[in-house]
Amino acid sequence: MKIIESIDVAMDVTLISLHDMPADLNAVADVFTRISAAGVDVDMISQCPLGGTHSGLSFTVQDAQFGEILPIVSALRAENKELGVSVSSGNCKISVFGQGMRGQPGIAAKVLCAAAAAGCDLRMITTSETDISLLVVKADADRALKAIESAFA
Repeated sequence: MKIIESIDVAMDVTLISLHDMPADLNAVADVFTRISAAGVDVDMISQCPLGGTHSGLSFTVQDAQFGEILPIVSALRAENKELGVSVSSGNCKISVFGQGMRGQPGIAAKVLCAAAAAGCDLRMITTSETDISLLVVKADADRALKAIESAFA
């Protein structure tokens, strides 16, 4: 069985990060309930518990749906003046997939080393047992893809 079965690329991805968000699962669920009600498809999600009562939450949507996120973020900010928001559009998601990754140490390290050696501007990482997804700026997409493909050739 091949360790890596496919490497896919999704272009035009926006990263939205919420800073100083309440570290409460109900608050996180509320964010995604509102986004779902607006018909927006969320892809990558990453939470960074900062400790105490606050955390950071980042997620991605397609650039074309970013406008539908703005009213939601504005409403969240109106309800919580401490909430900070940062947005980065025009990114690219590279997903490395393979059933052979399951239980195989070092695959994430190999992917990340390849992207680092290519000098990529990494914005986000998400993983599962069979998938490693990197969000990089669009300008680095081709270089990152070639580096990762070479690492597993």
